[in-house]
Amino acid sequence: MTRKVMLLTGGSRGIGHAVALEAVRRGWFVSLGLRDPSVLPEGLVGSAVEVVPYDAMTRGEDEWVQGVMQRHGRVDALVASAGLFDGDSIVTADDARVLRLFEINVHAPRRLAAAAWQPLIDGGAGRVIIMGSLSGKRVKSVGSALYSFSKFASVALAHALRHEGWDHGIRATAICPGLVATDMGVTAAGGSVPPDTMIQPGDIATLTLDTIERPATFSQAEITVNSRIDGLY
Repeated sequence: MTRKVMLLTGGSRGIGHAVALEAVRRGWFVSLGLRDPSVLPEGLVGSAVEVVPYDAMTRGEDEWVQGVMQRHGRVDALVASAGLFDGDSIVTADDARVLRLFEINVHAPRRLAAAAWQPLIDGGAGRVIIMGSLSGKRVKSVGSALYSFSKFASVALAHALRHEGWDHGIRATAICPGLVATDMGVTAAGGSVPPDTMIQPGDIATLTLDTIERPATFSQAEITVNSRIDGLY
């Protein structure tokens, strides 16, 4: 395959879906890891995408990457966009809830990056995007504290991958938006912020593809984005 290949989680809705649409528009082939592989997300066509069964809670990253390499022979970028929000208290949440949050927001992206690492090296210009959050830069409220706990770790993952891959031409970036007009963003806002005043998913998708397509001499460790005044952000 001559088209560049992207692995993408969270592509069925929200930011991930917008990233898939933008990647296809720019000529990428997108391998979507979805819990329900029977439905192709709206606006995507089979000639530019494939849907692979993948659930972050049950793993399967190695099989996903092996299948992509057998079918397409390359992996050029990885975008970990799937995420989970939990507004429970940082002190009363039971271990199962905390571990589920970290499994989806942190451990699964790390495993997927590890599975795709050699193909990313072999391509000579691998790119990794970890969809973080401003909640990975500061704790905004009691209701976002547990989510922040996991997102601080996801931002650190992007930094760690950036160091690990630097000499191999791999560039990793954490993109850290504030409230985005998605189901998760609306839930996190709790009705306090109108969706039309939030960051729009398409704008994050454009930023994501712009970051991926920058040369290795222009590397950003993290990018913070907001739609309102919020301290430093």
